Amino acid sequence: MNKEWSEINKTIQLQLKKKESFDEGIATLLLLRKNLMKQILEFRKELSEKDFSAIPFKNANGYHSKSIAYSLWHIFRIEDIVVNTLIAGKKQVFFEKDYKNLIRSPIITTGNELKGDEIAEFFGKLNIDELYNYIRDVDTVTRDILKSMSYEDIKVKISDDKKKELTSLDVVSKSEDAYWLIDYWCGKDVKGLIQMPLSRHWIMHIEACMRIRDKIISIKGKEKI
Repeated sequence: MNKEWSEINKTIQLQLKKKESFDEGIATLLLLRKNLMKQILEFRKELSEKDFSAIPFKNANGYHSKSIAYSLWHIFRIEDIVVNTLIAGKKQVFFEKDYKNLIRSPIITTGNELKGDEIAEFFGKLNIDELYNYIRDVDTVTRDILKSMSYEDIKVKISDDKKKELTSLDVVSKSEDAYWLIDYWCGKDVKGLIQMPLSRHWIMHIEACMRIRDKIISIKGKEKI
């Protein structure tokens, strides 16, 4: 994991533990996310539409074995689901703004169930500009919710009603590679959700995207020689 991002993430977790440093922890988290978002926006400037669906590490083990389009979709579908359905009890941005049609997505799930050629097939069809609009909209909602939180809010556990609502939406595939997410998320309190989908999850997948980007750029460079 990127050393700088990792250290900031550790600081966030320590700050969120105590009431007296909670507000500072939220501020640090928002700053980390702002810096990570800059990297996400850089991908759009650096890469072509085709590059977003490229899988240069197809047979590798790890997050870099996917595509950048998949990784971005995955980060923000999960965040939309977790923040709106499980934390805020609101309608997901994805449904509120009809992003399924705007992005031209063949799925509404997190994508955990997809493998290899399925990733290339599914995510090669996405409207990347609309995917970025979705990213911005989800991030805006998350930032507003984080800013409004109190120390007491993060101790709240996910209710059975919210778990039932999540299950009914069919936004998590019933595949064994995905369905475990429901119990994983619903077994946490709000603080636990902040620690993974809203911070560390970003770092893991953005680092993978950077590795994919570097490989794509390297391949393009060799092709020009």
